[in-house]
Amino acid sequence: MSSSSKSSKGICILGSSGTIGVNTLDVLARHPDQFHVVALSANQSVDKLEEQCLSVKPRYAVMVNEDSAEQLRQRLKQNACDTEVLAGKHALETIASLPEVDYVMAAIVGAAGLLPNLAAAKAGKRVLLANKESLVMSGKVFMDAIHDNGAELLPIDSEHNAIFQSMPALIEGVQQKKGVTKILLTASGGPFRTLDIDKLHEVTPEQAVAHPNWVMGQKISVDSATMMNKGLEVIEACWLFDVSEDQIEVVIHPESMIHSMVSYNDGSVLAQLGNPDMRTPIAYSLGFPERITSGVEQLDIFKVAQLNFSRPDFERYRCLKLAFDAHHIGGYATIALNAANELAVEAFLKKEIGFTDIPLVIEKALEEAPTGTPDIINDILTQDDVSRRIAERAIADASHSL
Repeated sequence: MSSSSKSSKGICILGSSGTIGVNTLDVLARHPDQFHVVALSANQSVDKLEEQCLSVKPRYAVMVNEDSAEQLRQRLKQNACDTEVLAGKHALETIASLPEVDYVMAAIVGAAGLLPNLAAAKAGKRVLLANKESLVMSGKVFMDAIHDNGAELLPIDSEHNAIFQSMPALIEGVQQKKGVTKILLTASGGPFRTLDIDKLHEVTPEQAVAHPNWVMGQKISVDSATMMNKGLEVIEACWLFDVSEDQIEVVIHPESMIHSMVSYNDGSVLAQLGNPDMRTPIAYSLGFPERITSGVEQLDIFKVAQLNFSRPDFERYRCLKLAFDAHHIGGYATIALNAANELAVEAFLKKEIGFTDIPLVIEKALEEAPTGTPDIINDILTQDDVSRRIAERAIADASHSL
């Protein structure tokens, strides 16, 4: 690890204006002697990034949108803030691999996070992965980059972080030797868990983004409603913990207090519990192997009183079934799955297609995806582009039928 002897770790936050980024800064503010922010990035949220730069004064700030970068540059200059503002997608890779950066919080949503996250891995950083798409799209390539460059990979998703806490050994292949038989991946079931299936086609974007337990961005909230989010997490877990999709069971747990469980061959099941607050997995990954305070209230099990569990209905959650199928087929299929889902969710949020059209668009992309798994980044990006064009055609067809 670069600069590992420093008492204060340098942090780069990719996607600092989003929920994960904001929560990361909240945790970091509680430990000013242990961490310092080297770089922040956002797509085009000038106001938010300006506020963050004036607060933590990073050395660099990146805005992917060129016009937004120039706006930020002028505003910071007016406020006598000497943060250097960089622009464009390539600048994300630059800040993710800076020598003075020790940890990279990978919190950019979607496929846009893949290349900067890969750059962090190749630079041997501790990658705090809140972008599941990196593993969904490039599982083998990404894991090889982690292993070959002495990087560390710690999951930020609450479920994968819970598995990590319940399965201490993350070395490839060690899980089987340690007696792991199954991963129990919990899911809230989203806002439509009890809605009549026949009424799902009437669901509006406003209803879909109203998650019952978590505060999240729009895209991930819709993914939670379709349970594609859980499907992507299944694929991510397969790569993170070196298991097959057959060793993962999704469990509907509406209270969202148990974040996931690991079953062992002696009959033990280890679970990680806590209030639904992303600062817990963020703090765990920042402090690992030690634990640091997060600002999250202790779980009151007497107040919770009761925990419920059920199996997911694949008829209700068609996207979850598609994710299992895609991982079984191979990496080209999971790239298609992710690309089509991103565009379908975007179209749904714009009210161009209906809620139940989302899995139909994904199915079209999967039908045309080749079997096998790509092992170079250009093939991954090419398949992503091809799948997006297929999804665009499927969205156009679906929108005409509304």
